[in-house]
Amino acid sequence: MSKGRVKKANDSGGIGSELVTLVRTNIREYAMYIALVLIFIFFGIKTNGIFLSPRNISDLINQTGYVAVIAIGMTIILIIKHIDLSVGFVAGFLGAIAAILMRDGWSPWLTIPVVLLIGIAIGLYQGFLVAKVGVPAFVVTLAGMFIFRGLLSLVTGGTGTIIIKNERFKDISNGFIPDPFKGDIHILTLAIGIIAVGLLIFSQIKSRINLRKYNFKVISSPIFIAKIVFISAIIMCIVWVLASYYGIPWTAVIVLVVLLIYNFMLNKTRLGRYIYGVGGNAEAAELSGINVEKITLFAFASVSMLAALGGILYTSRVASATPAAGVGFELDAIASSYIGGVSVSGGVGRVTNTIIGAFVIMSLTNGLNLMGIDISAQYIVKGTIFILAVAFDVKTRGRKN
Repeated sequence: MSKGRVKKANDSGGIGSELVTLVRTNIREYAMYIALVLIFIFFGIKTNGIFLSPRNISDLINQTGYVAVIAIGMTIILIIKHIDLSVGFVAGFLGAIAAILMRDGWSPWLTIPVVLLIGIAIGLYQGFLVAKVGVPAFVVTLAGMFIFRGLLSLVTGGTGTIIIKNERFKDISNGFIPDPFKGDIHILTLAIGIIAVGLLIFSQIKSRINLRKYNFKVISSPIFIAKIVFISAIIMCIVWVLASYYGIPWTAVIVLVVLLIYNFMLNKTRLGRYIYGVGGNAEAAELSGINVEKITLFAFASVSMLAALGGILYTSRVASATPAAGVGFELDAIASSYIGGVSVSGGVGRVTNTIIGAFVIMSLTNGLNLMGIDISAQYIVKGTIFILAVAFDVKTRGRKN
């Protein structure tokens, strides 16, 4: 009887100790999730629940979409220890190009791929200057910022606004997945949420089995189950909130598709391993046979293509193109990447975490706007959060090493 009690105490102590160790070793990754939850709670209280209302959550997702896709591309650039300061005005300029093409009678289904191809061409041009000519990325993209800001002003007539009347294009960032089941609750959204939870559980169990198969250390069963239950509960809460409004926005679908593609590329392909290798040590990567120039070209083409997509999402959301489009986009994208855990020394970063970083940045903007906080104070708050996130990353990474 006494031995049983001792064993039970040791087991509970072991679980508690394991939980503390798990949090400590993954503190950088968990910190942003904790920060996001605290932000939601804070603004939920300060706005008397308006921040957490289905309508505002839906609006927040649409507001975050363009920053999120640009930040995914920025993550790739930062991993290989470069930077792209031009993405904001590339997004604004190409969004204006999309507006002009549709004003001239082009359909969205032709306009969108053309604009994305132009984005790839811009990225290859800037990547060529960095990889082949040897001009520092900071200089190339700073020049690009000036160039594309000028081009944006040129195509919009300096102070003009190009109004978009195409309803299908506007639905990209303002529309929702239609529900075949008409009712007060969006049934299709609930079904998608249940399927997502099922896939999460399946993937987590499969990953755990594979780790055990190759004798890797895994977390204990109680913590593993608690982790799955916690994540599943969050997913279903978000799904229920969206289902209470109009359902899942098309913006969320687009961001999710981009996220899945890039997450798979970084974690499951040779190209992804090469990107991390170049970011970790470019010289060693070159000696091991990796073509660093091609990886650099790919990274710049990728970020400019996603900037083009971000420009499309933003232009669709506001239903117009203006000379001010793109201002600060690059800053939000860079901040999202670093808050999401991209290392300032390169070689480390996950696009899934970058999405959380984007939600942190845009949640601050959304919540502060709802509270009526002046824009100058908003910049101060976002700048403070940014520097704290980078300082936290440097300190915790140094402690681990």
